[in-house]
Amino acid sequence: MTVVGEILMLIGGIFLFLGSLGLVRMPDVYNRLQTGTKASTLGAMSIGLSAIFLLPGAAGKAVLLVVFIVIANPIASNTIGRSAYLSGIKLSEKSVSDAWGVQASGEAGMVEGAAADATITGAAPEATDNKGA
Repeated sequence: MTVVGEILMLIGGIFLFLGSLGLVRMPDVYNRLQTGTKASTLGAMSIGLSAIFLLPGAAGKAVLLVVFIVIANPIASNTIGRSAYLSGIKLSEKSVSDAWGVQASGEAGMVEGAAADATITGAAPEATDNKGA
């Protein structure tokens, strides 16, 4: 079991190292965010799982840590990315995809789109009377 823990620790270290390289090499905040979030989540998760094998007495704490990281990292990344978008930070010229449509009219376009989505998805279904059927 020690070998499995050491392998997971090594994999986690590699993920964290590659994530830090991505933070330096990526051209804009959006690409850096994706690189940093995925690598740090997988790296920390792998190191946390290695703690289960290397320190069996701390397995409960390691599982809680892994669950917290898996939940909190993507939420924090999404919040940072949305704030950067609403602040008007532009994509790099090297970026090839703009899923949110940064060329739209900034915050107004995002807020109107979000309100329209909430109206469509948040609408309550009409009540039907199926007693006669």
